[in-house]
Amino acid sequence: MTDMHIEQPYLMFLGDARDQLAAKTADGIAFWRREWCVGQLRLPDCNADIGLPDMTISEAAAKGAKSLIIGVVNAGGVLPGSWTDTIVEALEAGMDVASGLHTRVADVPVIRDTAERLGRRLFDVRHPTREFATGKGTKRTGKRLLTVGTDCSIGKMYTCLAMEKDMRARGMKADFRATGQTGIFIAGTGISVDAVVADFISGSIEWLTPDNDSDHWDLIEGQGSLFHASYAGVTLGLIHGSQPDALVLCHEPTRAHMRGLPDAPLPPIDLCIRANVDAAHLTNPDCRMIGVAVNTSALDEKAARDCLGALEDATGLPCVDPVRDGVARLVNALP
Repeated sequence: MTDMHIEQPYLMFLGDARDQLAAKTADGIAFWRREWCVGQLRLPDCNADIGLPDMTISEAAAKGAKSLIIGVVNAGGVLPGSWTDTIVEALEAGMDVASGLHTRVADVPVIRDTAERLGRRLFDVRHPTREFATGKGTKRTGKRLLTVGTDCSIGKMYTCLAMEKDMRARGMKADFRATGQTGIFIAGTGISVDAVVADFISGSIEWLTPDNDSDHWDLIEGQGSLFHASYAGVTLGLIHGSQPDALVLCHEPTRAHMRGLPDAPLPPIDLCIRANVDAAHLTNPDCRMIGVAVNTSALDEKAARDCLGALEDATGLPCVDPVRDGVARLVNALP
């Protein structure tokens, strides 16, 4: 588990993100914790924009920025050498640096040495700070919901956070449980499950979501997809460790293929529902799919309504766009 005290306000570093999805960490933080953010810093080839004022390091420091947040994800979670000068400049300007990449900023000699010399702090939030047991599948008290997906980068974290907000507004007991770097930045705690050794993935999620009150819901951020060749292993471990009472399937209807895999089409919705429910039954035979959260941002209003209506007819489940519609119908469907 990662517990942090990263000082605010943040300067969000978008680097040379190739598209908006590559900046999803920065985008998520700016959306859910905008009051924590002073601006964004983009390198010349950056193709993403999270709607914050563009700033240099010196401009952000003058505005009081305390931490540079590396808000970019890429294949393999590597730290490009072209970012090093900017990170060092931020340290020299008085900022701490926090990263969700697989490559540790603390492992880059010039960054580590600069931080040590200046007394700055480096946060590598993707890397667990403790060890975990293997999963046992023992029944736990409390209730759990897990978001799953037809693909990765599709709205699983957003759906959980939106449900937490709705449920708390109703006076329900609900907590968002972060399993990725963006969620950890937003929640301030969590486990970046894709950095956990495979044998211990399910055990780490059992630890993250222990026994709780009978009417308490853990809303667990899903990762990857059972149908994505790169990330299905993480997804399966998450499903087993979550021991979910309920699943919500997240979907983006305009994608031609799995993200990053041009030869892999998205799975049919009915197949995806069956596979996820079947996998969940290993640790909770009573688990069921309660709804579909659909990202219709690429569709106009009529096309979005038609898409949601068709999916609802096909699945018999409430199908909503959490941004356009909210998530009340998903909350209403909880067992």
